[in-house]
Amino acid sequence: MPAVAALPDRDRLDRRDVKTLLLAALGGALEFYDFVVFVFFAIPLSQLFFPHDTAPWLAQLQVFGIFAAGYLARPLGGIVMAHYGDKLGRKRMFTLSVFLMAVPTLGIGLLPTHAQIGMLAPLLLLLLRVVQGIAVGGEVPGAWVFVAEHVPARRVGFACASLTSGLTVGILIGSLVAATINSRLAPAAVLDWGWRLPFLVGGVFGFCAVWLRRWLSETPVFQAMHARRELASGLPLRLVFERHLPGVALSMLVTWMLTAAILVIILMTPSIVQSAFHVAPARAFLGNNLASFALALGCLGYGWLADRFGYARTLLFGALGLLLCSYALYLDLQAGAGHFLALYALTGLAVGVVGVVPALMVAAFSPAVRFSGLSFSYNIAYALFGGITPPLIGWLVKQFGVLAPAHYVAFAAVIGMIVAAGSRGDSR
Repeated sequence: MPAVAALPDRDRLDRRDVKTLLLAALGGALEFYDFVVFVFFAIPLSQLFFPHDTAPWLAQLQVFGIFAAGYLARPLGGIVMAHYGDKLGRKRMFTLSVFLMAVPTLGIGLLPTHAQIGMLAPLLLLLLRVVQGIAVGGEVPGAWVFVAEHVPARRVGFACASLTSGLTVGILIGSLVAATINSRLAPAAVLDWGWRLPFLVGGVFGFCAVWLRRWLSETPVFQAMHARRELASGLPLRLVFERHLPGVALSMLVTWMLTAAILVIILMTPSIVQSAFHVAPARAFLGNNLASFALALGCLGYGWLADRFGYARTLLFGALGLLLCSYALYLDLQAGAGHFLALYALTGLAVGVVGVVPALMVAAFSPAVRFSGLSFSYNIAYALFGGITPPLIGWLVKQFGVLAPAHYVAFAAVIGMIVAAGSRGDSR
């Protein structure tokens, strides 16, 4: 495959590789915290940024819609940053994306509410969320390309999974912050000022991530292409459409599975279990902490398996596990949530199969257009499926019952299994 031909010709990770992976994962964790902490405060935001006479389910649906707007904005940032990433270098865009995330996160923490400025409040919240989406659109695919081009070909699966694990640590940090605020502060204090804390802290984290990335170097793959004058001429995205349409289709389909698993199981379930199953907030966020921690470990495990047994076989096995665990979690919730914490942690471990997805996408594109191909496919799919999933799940639960989230995740897992079954060999 062309994706591995230009990777460093080594079998093991050296000290520089480990440093790159650690710094990239840490910076990604800080940035992803900024992006996802929004959803953990969906309930107070729905009460503060819309009129008080709005039905609770409608206000929460509107907040999920604003959350989804960040996903709809991702292609803009992803396509533009990927273009310059393929032309000027991976590192520059890798640093720019985290700066663009820090500014709006800090801004959300300083926003006045609906009671103070009326309908301008949700409009400003929407605007800042869109800027966050633009930033993360360049961050996630750029990070995967960055680490994949620093490590040996036989370690791409683990390298991409370690970065994905770092991103999920950002989710865990957000969940821990939400759990701490909800357990230490009275509900009135959370509505008054406590909800601002995670966004203010996140803004500071974001600027720390900008500083951390000063210590990273450009990828050897890009440096070699630049020295040999093999960079894409013209528009890299045009070459993607001309030469890599099968890779685009594969990447969009596996991104669908990734989107469903992360959004529904990790990000939305804490709010769903409170509103639909009447689980106490403290218990809901404790379960989410366990699931997020298990997800971070699961990504590493699946990345190791992918390098050892092949991307396609690992994806097939992992997607089946995701399907089974999702049903186990939601059936237990329907029966009274007697095993909620254990099953949520197990399902988080199963969601770790998303750690295989970036390695599959890296392998689908040649180095000269890798950033553009991966970014376009991933961000368009995430904008489509990530944009519709939060409001769709809210509507499906209301219309078809509390097992609707599990049905949706299971359907996306079947898509992943079909892709794995149709992939050639080990897909490397």
